[in-house]
Amino acid sequence: MTEPSYLTDTRHGYNAMALDYAAHFDGVHDKQFLGRAMLTAFAELTRDGGPVLDVGSGPGWVTWYLDSSGVKVSGVDLSSSMVALARETYPGLSFEEGSMLALDRPDASLAGLVAWYSIIHIGPEDLPAVFAEFRRVLAPGGHLLLGFQVGDHVLHFDEGFGHTLSLDFRRLQPERVATQLEEAGFAVQARMVRAPDGEEKDPQAYLLASTSQAAES
Repeated sequence: MTEPSYLTDTRHGYNAMALDYAAHFDGVHDKQFLGRAMLTAFAELTRDGGPVLDVGSGPGWVTWYLDSSGVKVSGVDLSSSMVALARETYPGLSFEEGSMLALDRPDASLAGLVAWYSIIHIGPEDLPAVFAEFRRVLAPGGHLLLGFQVGDHVLHFDEGFGHTLSLDFRRLQPERVATQLEEAGFAVQARMVRAPDGEEKDPQAYLLASTSQAAES
């Protein structure tokens, strides 16, 4: 099957700017208290279960944060350069290359899955397939946490940190994402939308969902 062009562009973009991207955003999570609160809640829900996957793990900070909170977590990312960087930065953790459209995990094998600002690079026509894939790998009672920017527009960049690329950052509406999650078999448990902070220009959304309701129905 031919890979969607946006995945190829995303891989090439992050391969080109991995080091500069990681350096620019180093420490930003330390100031995002509400986002960290959602990650902490997710950790509380999943730390006593099975394995958890950080999809779109990038430089590895979220994977590290969950691991430090007692979660059995590993990371997967489309970019080989990001995977190499995460492995170097957090040598005690596991990171591998992969696509959220086809996760290399058995059915119902995960206690949790987090996609922290990674679905923003998926074409809207493929988001339902991504959520179906998330549902496939999550066990009954498993938890899903999403983070993304709020809006209806797409930011396109032909340059990033001095590197030539072609990369789209898609803003999403929480109500639409929640509906798509429910259509994929999730029950949405919590939603948070916060105002932009620091360099951010758009509101930020966090959605926590569970497979529990689908498993019981």
